[in-house]
Parts: sequence; C-alpha cells; structure tokens
Amino acid sequence: MAPEVSLILPTINERPCLETLGPLIEVALEGYSAEAIVIDDGSTDGTPEWVEARRATSPIWQVIRRTGPKGLASAVIEGFRVSRGKVIVVMDADGSHPPDLIPKLVEPITNGTAEFVLASRGGVVNSGSAFSPTRRMISGIATLLSRPLTSVSDPMSGYFALDRTVLSRSPLSPLGFKIGLEVIVCCTPSPIKEVEFQFQGRIAGKSKLDSRQIVEYLRHIARLYRRQAAYRAR
Repeated sequence: MAPEVSLILPTINERPCLETLGPLIEVALEGYSAEAIVIDDGSTDGTPEWVEARRATSPIWQVIRRTGPKGLASAVIEGFRVSRGKVIVVMDADGSHPPDLIPKLVEPITNGTAEFVLASRGGVVNSGSAFSPTRRMISGIATLLSRPLTSVSDPMSGYFALDRTVLSRSPLSPLGFKIGLEVIVCCTPSPIKEVEFQFQGRIAGKSKLDSRQIVEYLRHIARLYRRQAAYRAR
C-alpha cells in the first residue's frame, strides 16, 4: 500500500545535519504512513551509511545513491520518480527547514483545501537574521525576477508540499536549485497556500550556493519566461 506522505531530502555531505534532524523528522511524521527518501549526490562523509543504519530502527528511511549528473533540482525530480506517497514534501537536509512544520504543510493537501503548500520564510529573509547581506541581496533579486511568473511571497523557498497528481500536468526540466518555482509555473497547482516559518540557517557544513547555481537560476528564469510567453500566444 502506498504511504500517505513521501518526504524527499536531497543531500551531499549532510550527515552531521541528519544526525540532528533525523529524530525530529520521525516525530513530525508520526501519525502518517510515511517514507523519508534521501537522494544522495555522492556524499563522502557517510551520509548514505547513516540513513542505512537509521533504517534498522526506523523503517521509514531509504537512500538513493545517484551516480549520474548531480544537482538539487534533478535530485528532487528523482525523488518524485521513486516516491510513492499521495502527498510529497520537499525539504532541505541542512537544518534550515524545521521538521515540525511538516504537518502544517501536509494538512491542507489531505483535507482538500490546497494542491500546493509553500513554507515561506516571511520577513526573516528581509531582516537578514539568518542571511549574510550578500545572500539577502541575491534572494531579493531572485524573487523580483520571478515575480511576473507567480504571486507567492517566497518563490525561492525550497520547502513545500504538493498533491502527487499535480506532477502529471507537465514535464519538469529545471535548471539549478529552484524546483518549487518550476512546479508552480509549469504544473499550475491551485489553490496554493503559504505557511510562514522562521528561517534558521544550516546546522553544519557550507552552503552549496555558488556562481554556477546563480547562472543556472538565470537560465531557468529565462526558460520559464519563454514557456509562459509561448503559452499565452496560443
């Protein structure tokens, strides 16, 4: 029988974070039939081994070790492909996304009041409490660039839940790391609900954001604009 909820966690060298997050995720998923799928992009710090060991005491866990092209968005796409849940939740494995928010993301989908629920970082991105000035500027510019594509307040958030049926509406081929924006624009879920949370920053390790990711985001945005223009021209 398919689980009610599939949690997808893309990783690369996130074992210290998962050691803290793992028990919190298990608590958040209590009450659901669930699976927690780690999509690993070649970690060398024992991340896959941690998941396999954890599975011995908490069978919700599984790990997919990817050997082909890497990247956060493609990892999430792989998670979509292998997951079985009626509701899919995508979250970062670095500690910036609080696991206790999962039920608030899932509930509107299970009760039929939303097809897509976005965890929005609210005023924290603007206040900069968990962002350096550079990260705050990058996030602000990226949000402005996406504004003609969607009215959600925080399209840069990578923490969201969706009804699985949404994915059947359009193929997905994102660039970079903003898979949530791709789903919103291409699959047009409706209604969309937003749930605000307090962004904390990662538990350990370094951010994967670099200049290559920024360039890929710009290419991704350009592709989405072209897609939307073509759709309107029909």
